[in-house]
Amino acid sequence: MRIFYLAAALLLALTSVSAQSPDLGSWNILNLKYGYNEKWSFFGEAQLRSLKFYDNFHYYEYKGGFNYKFHSHAQLTLGAGSYQTYKEDGNFKLPKNNDEFRLWPQITLFQSVGKIKVEQRYRTELRWTSNGYRTRFRYRLGVSHAFGKEQDGYKPFQLSASNELFFTDKEPYFERNRLLFAFNYKTSKATTWQVGYLHQFDYKINDETGRDFLVIGFYYELFRKSATKSETHHELKDN
Repeated sequence: MRIFYLAAALLLALTSVSAQSPDLGSWNILNLKYGYNEKWSFFGEAQLRSLKFYDNFHYYEYKGGFNYKFHSHAQLTLGAGSYQTYKEDGNFKLPKNNDEFRLWPQITLFQSVGKIKVEQRYRTELRWTSNGYRTRFRYRLGVSHAFGKEQDGYKPFQLSASNELFFTDKEPYFERNRLLFAFNYKTSKATTWQVGYLHQFDYKINDETGRDFLVIGFYYELFRKSATKSETHHELKDN
């Protein structure tokens, strides 16, 4: 309970600070996942972002896909979605900076080092944008630690940190760096709440503006009756 109160106090403090800071935006995530069996799962996700604290909404996306866990330490994913970026200094201000459809295969590798889980994610993005076709490559390295009294096969709390690099096949090659620190609270086997801080630096791109964000996420996972225990509490949450 002390950990829960500490997490609640942290959330309130972050919210208070962000409300007073015009430069801290909001990054909101709703993620749904269906675990069919040990190997196959399906997901859908929506995100809504603002450049100020729940003001100047400039971006939304929705996507879906499937995961195939072909090895105990590796998973393949194929996803697709719509990604919409609006101009700054307003809520969904037109004209758009970018109207994009994206298809992305990825592979995720994970292993445990003591009580720490290390995850590496490699993603290729095939992007049909307002400015023509583009290809982008992303690499994310993350660590996480689940803790608390185990119940129903999972631990309720998780701390995580990750850093992701974005590259293209054209000059200047490097596009973006994204750093995330997060705290997850798993209220049941199916539901997880996330609060975190995300810093994003962009280099000469306009499909999204890099800033500091308060991250609030809700993750809900359904299970097929014959499926085994979920490992969602060990995974780094997607962005």
